[in-house]
Amino acid sequence: MAHRPQWNVKEESPMADLNPTAASLLGFLHAGEASGYELVSTAQQVIGDFWTLTRSQVYRELTALARRGLVEAGPAGPRSRQPYRLTDEGRAAFAAWLAEPPGSEQIRYPLLLTLAFGSALDHDRLMGFIAEHRTAHEKRLADYREQEAAGLPDRFAAATLAFGIRYEEAVLAWMDELPGLLAER
Repeated sequence: MAHRPQWNVKEESPMADLNPTAASLLGFLHAGEASGYELVSTAQQVIGDFWTLTRSQVYRELTALARRGLVEAGPAGPRSRQPYRLTDEGRAAFAAWLAEPPGSEQIRYPLLLTLAFGSALDHDRLMGFIAEHRTAHEKRLADYREQEAAGLPDRFAAATLAFGIRYEEAVLAWMDELPGLLAER
């Protein structure tokens, strides 16, 4: 089982003004130095199903974090990949950010946006979009169940995965109701 870092959550720091993208990068760097490319890959694997980080965001944030002294950039390696490592200030900033209450969620679900304007779209086309999304959600649920069966490194990963499973089950149940909800009355 991989070593999971224990973050020292202390009193508020002037470095607590991190955005979630920057904070997640600091969190990932607790495991050791990594290039921007490796951080993008880790983010996609660990949080990609519920938090979006683009490659350009990662590189922009790493540059800003280095300027603030929260990470240090090492010399470029193969394929011009530059490793970054966490500084003590970066650890403190991450701990301060982590100690703050998380903001409320905001659903950004493209299918819901399309559905909100569904009266302006051909019904069969809309149902096709829903079918495509259903396939993606079924696959994600199957992947989550495989991860659960394989075992997880700790209770925090298990709790996060449990949310993902319940979310996918709820979305699929909602999709089951859509034909009745969208039927003309």
